[in-house]
Amino acid sequence: MIRNYFKTALRNLWKNKGFSAINIVGLAIGLATCLLILIFVMDEQSYDRYNKNADRIYRLDGEIKFGGNHFILAVAPAPAGPTLLRDYPEVLKEVRFRMNGGRLVKKGNQNIKEESVVMADSTLFEVFTLPMIEGDPHTALKDARTVVITEKIAKKYFDATNVVGRTLMINDSIPYKVTGVIKDIPAQSHFHFDFFLSLTESEEAKRSEDAWLSNNFNTYLLLQEGTDPKRFAAKLNKGIITTYIAPLLRSAVNISVDDFFKAGNTVGFSLTPLTDIHLHSNKTAELDANGNIQYVYIFSAIAAFILLIACVNFMNLSTARSASRAKEVGIRKVLGSLRGNLISQFMMESVVVSFIAMSLALGLAYLLLPVFNQLSAKQMEIGLFSRPWLLPAMVGLVLIVGVLAGSYPALFLSAFRPILVLKGHVAAGFKTSWLRNSLVVFQFCISIFLLVGTAVIYRQLQYIHNRELGFNRDQVLVINNPYVMGDEARVFKEKLLHLPGVEGATMTGYLPTSDNRNDDAIFESPDLDIKKSISMQTWPVDDQYIPVLGMKLSAGRNFSRDMKTDSNAVIVNEAAVRLMQGQKPLESKLYEIDDLKTKKLREYHIIGVVKDFNFNSLREVVTPVMLFLRPDDGRMALRVHSGNIHRLVGQMEDEWRKMAPSQPFTYIFMDEEFNNIYRSEQRMGGISLSFSLLAIFIACLGLFGLTAYAAEQRTREIGIRKVLGASVGGIISLLSKDFLRLVLVAMAIAFPLAWWAMHRWLQDFAYRITIGWEIFGVAALLAMGIALMTVSFQAVKAALANPVRSLRSE
Repeated sequence: MIRNYFKTALRNLWKNKGFSAINIVGLAIGLATCLLILIFVMDEQSYDRYNKNADRIYRLDGEIKFGGNHFILAVAPAPAGPTLLRDYPEVLKEVRFRMNGGRLVKKGNQNIKEESVVMADSTLFEVFTLPMIEGDPHTALKDARTVVITEKIAKKYFDATNVVGRTLMINDSIPYKVTGVIKDIPAQSHFHFDFFLSLTESEEAKRSEDAWLSNNFNTYLLLQEGTDPKRFAAKLNKGIITTYIAPLLRSAVNISVDDFFKAGNTVGFSLTPLTDIHLHSNKTAELDANGNIQYVYIFSAIAAFILLIACVNFMNLSTARSASRAKEVGIRKVLGSLRGNLISQFMMESVVVSFIAMSLALGLAYLLLPVFNQLSAKQMEIGLFSRPWLLPAMVGLVLIVGVLAGSYPALFLSAFRPILVLKGHVAAGFKTSWLRNSLVVFQFCISIFLLVGTAVIYRQLQYIHNRELGFNRDQVLVINNPYVMGDEARVFKEKLLHLPGVEGATMTGYLPTSDNRNDDAIFESPDLDIKKSISMQTWPVDDQYIPVLGMKLSAGRNFSRDMKTDSNAVIVNEAAVRLMQGQKPLESKLYEIDDLKTKKLREYHIIGVVKDFNFNSLREVVTPVMLFLRPDDGRMALRVHSGNIHRLVGQMEDEWRKMAPSQPFTYIFMDEEFNNIYRSEQRMGGISLSFSLLAIFIACLGLFGLTAYAAEQRTREIGIRKVLGASVGGIISLLSKDFLRLVLVAMAIAFPLAWWAMHRWLQDFAYRITIGWEIFGVAALLAMGIALMTVSFQAVKAALANPVRSLRSE
């Protein structure tokens, strides 16, 4: 019986090749999309799960609200980890990371700039599962000037992995002994380092008494089995604040913890589960760019919707073909077929279509995976054999889709009454099917929703790209690491200023588009009144910083090298002025604690106010900044204007080679560095656009098929109308208006839902667009235009058909 069902299903599919192709292609695209998104979601949710004790590892995070700023940090004070290990039995192990920039590593006579460098405690391998190929994980980082490297780095610098005991020359002159080689860190990790330097040599890591108000160390705790993380977080918060932070507050600013909190300030700690970091953490000082759980939810919903659209196509086209299958059903029933047999027959057809579609979907998924990897910046694999559960899951999905898509057509067709069917009383059902119309509305509702969402994401990215930031990032070239030249860095700067095309240069590591930050507590009075304190970014700059970056002063003047008093002068931004209680900032003074133990103060006088400039992501508001005149050779920014930028960069590199022949010359344009901040949104926007187009394409496939059947069912009506004088335009309008009416209903439902969802998404940005009517207008025109083109193809074909052919059998 099953064999007979199968053969009959294949015959029916072959008999209606055109509409079978529409069904199969639609389902295949839906299933391929679903498979790709499933792999993406699995990849996102698998981060850090390679660690043996992943469910017991937590990161200690800090939170500070003080002086007008609110920081939620992925770092903690230096003594926090060792103190918790010593004082709290719940902590089994702890490890700290300290990020302070890349390092120059010598290979032969040349230095290579390596960015994936971190300092770590010797307990690294007791907390994280990082398999060691060579060396002893218990002793590898216990001594100063030792380093553990990854397998790829060992091959890069030594062409081998058995390199324990050999030496790497770091920062040109410091020898580090290689004490271990580990396997390359998995891609699904929230940190990716190739060099782990011993933290033993860091004096900063050993500070304890005065370091509790400074947060610089990514700290991880391995908790004892059975520990309740929420209760433990509350316990450690109370203990740390009472024992360590309260005495510092009393000593530094003469205030109690209670008064500190009553003033609206906050200081505290929280525990973030290791497996939550990638998708649920977007805090200051993350070790790597994390994902976003919202995108996982969005793409999962998109996958489900696209699959539903494909299933809806199948249901619509199958029920639309009721007229052509009605006589078949009637004859079968007259000859004794039971309804159950008919349902089994139609369900078999549906499952066969699903299996054919899945086979095609697998090919499509393999074909599209490189493009999807490029869009998502991942290296995913489908892994049918590496994931033993995936193939059975796909078979199960095929059966579910087959049953879901075929259930209604099977029940609908098998319910025909043979006497009415054989008298020809079925065709009218097509015109009055509320369910079919509802499904078409559902399809286009989803498509329009995705279209509006993609448009909003695109507009927001354009707004970010074109917004006035308070500085001019165009035509600014940034040279990295001029500090390698030592005292010659300023000579190098002067030489570049003489090159044609270089209009100005400033040297500092603190640029608006970099991630170098330094936050300090600044006071408006020498008595350190906490009510008159401001949490500010304090950046060392030179006198060319403001003009080279195109910033504007709203009051006062710029720094001057000719004025000795400018050594204690500062320029603040407008955000700082808004928080200052003094009415005249240019007549005000600011104070900074220079030495916490002696309470020695450093006094500054304000000489200028710079207009606010964005130095964080546009998700955050501009916070106070204080610029002061100090040499800093972290980076060099040059404003350039040249018709041949490649030639100019080549001349700069030539000058670099003359003065630092063994050091790498690296640069980036400031606008490119700015765009990198929003790379994630750009990728998600590209993926959303691709999926939106797929959804619309699948919906249009169904609409194309429905229009064809509508034209087929009304062939004689169209012929009579043409004989009676109806125009081609009138016929096209007759066939199109019903479908276009459904698209209008879909718009009325989709637009409010899309506005609500995208309004919620935009709340993550402090600076954002407003969702105007024009976005909905463009989406409406696109949806109507696409639907009209889809319907018109069949409508025109039917309108131009010779009426004699359709009426000759009457």
